[in-house]
Amino acid sequence: MLDLKRLQRNLGYEFRDESLLVQSLTHRSAGARNNERLEFLGDAILGFEIAENLYREHPNASEGELSRARAQLVKRETLAAVARRLELGDYLVLGAGELRSGGQSRDSILSDAVEAIIAAVFVDADMESARALVRRILRKEILEISPEAQPKDAKTRLQEYLQAQGKSLPVYQVVSIEGSAHEQRFVVECRVESLGVTEQGEGASRRKAEQQAAYRALAKTGASDS
Repeated sequence: MLDLKRLQRNLGYEFRDESLLVQSLTHRSAGARNNERLEFLGDAILGFEIAENLYREHPNASEGELSRARAQLVKRETLAAVARRLELGDYLVLGAGELRSGGQSRDSILSDAVEAIIAAVFVDADMESARALVRRILRKEILEISPEAQPKDAKTRLQEYLQAQGKSLPVYQVVSIEGSAHEQRFVVECRVESLGVTEQGEGASRRKAEQQAAYRALAKTGASDS
């Protein structure tokens, strides 16, 4: 039997309807009543709270700096680190296949559970309770973030370089998706027709593959360190 009281103490929130917490921890591999819908809602609440927090706490940061900081705070790796701090892997409800393949320690499953828990608090109580949870569990990351110090990602740098040169923007296309649903590998092509440059990148998500392809295209232009 899971010690959900301990988890709730770590979250700093006690559920009135504990079944919502159980649902937020339940992966789709374990049954029809899982955390996918909660994850969808939690993603939106998380994004809004982080955006408003950055807007209020960093009045001199530009829109681009705020966007990069927000992306850093809500990305999968950051949320997975938060999940590990909360020891969420010990509470996840997974199907037999996911258990065998180590799903309780997979970044994607852990980060999804964090978002689902945020939504579960919203459904159990209200928006302010959900936003307060975000501030608590990401307190370390929020305090440490500096929007002005966030480097531009490769896709942004490539786009700005091409715009400065008066060139057409790159086109990204998925070449292939391989592997099972929880261990997919994406291969994406970045094509800059105006420069005659075509590069490929790969990663565990389309976003990561695009970034790698953009970085390689940047290197071909000689602007990768700009």
